[in-house]
Amino acid sequence: MGFYAKLKRIEGPPHNTEQVFFGAWVTLEDEKGEEVTYRIVGADEFVPQKNWISVDSPMARALLGKSLDEEIQVETPSGRKELLLLKISYRHPETS
Repeated sequence: MGFYAKLKRIEGPPHNTEQVFFGAWVTLEDEKGEEVTYRIVGADEFVPQKNWISVDSPMARALLGKSLDEEIQVETPSGRKELLLLKISYRHPETS
């Protein structure tokens, strides 16, 4: 008997768009005041050049379930980073 994963297609934004879930575009601010925007995508969809990060990545795991103005701490290869969650969107930032 094998293991079968149940896949669920996500269509449209979640009911609570004030929290970070799969598919979100999130804008963060680092300790230097610099901003960066990421999109949380499936493990097979990540594209570093577009800042599309895997839902399984440490950054995405630190963001999931968070709300606006929350501080996020994430371990990176260069050490622990503290970030502020500035914006959550479920539409591409250029079309929002």
